[in-house]
Amino acid sequence: MPLYEHVFLARQDASTQQVEELTTQMTGIVEGLGGKVVKMENWGVRSLTYRMNKNRKAHFVLLNLDAPSAAVAEVERQERISEDVIRYLTVRVEEHEEGPSAMMRKADRDRDRDDRGGGGFRGDREGGFRSDRDGGGGGGYRGDRGPRRPRDDAEAAVEE
Repeated sequence: MPLYEHVFLARQDASTQQVEELTTQMTGIVEGLGGKVVKMENWGVRSLTYRMNKNRKAHFVLLNLDAPSAAVAEVERQERISEDVIRYLTVRVEEHEEGPSAMMRKADRDRDRDDRGGGGFRGDREGGFRSDRDGGGGGGYRGDRGPRRPRDDAEAAVEE
């Protein structure tokens, strides 16, 4: 049987339970038509690049399918009918990826980085941009603050 990766996006205001029910409905359709769901991943609520049907975020769900094309066509038909599904995409693949998908690996990396205390703000890094308030001022983007003022001899002596 052909292998497929199927991703669908559900409305952001749908509850997690509603998304799980929608997922079980889709897996039921696949299994009822002679296929099987090899892997199911719920990627959670993620921001969309642009607004779709007045939604800025959506629940993302991945289904790896080993099913006939009729089952995939029926799943897509049901998703077109459902008001909770914003978009869907099905891609035929030669083989399924083993282990977690790239999205889940990215989520794990982000979680590990947050656990280590590494923030995403560049100012937290050592040697990063410092403002004039904290005694810095060297390097970095000066923006519209104008050219650097010349230092007088007293300031130069303090730094040396």
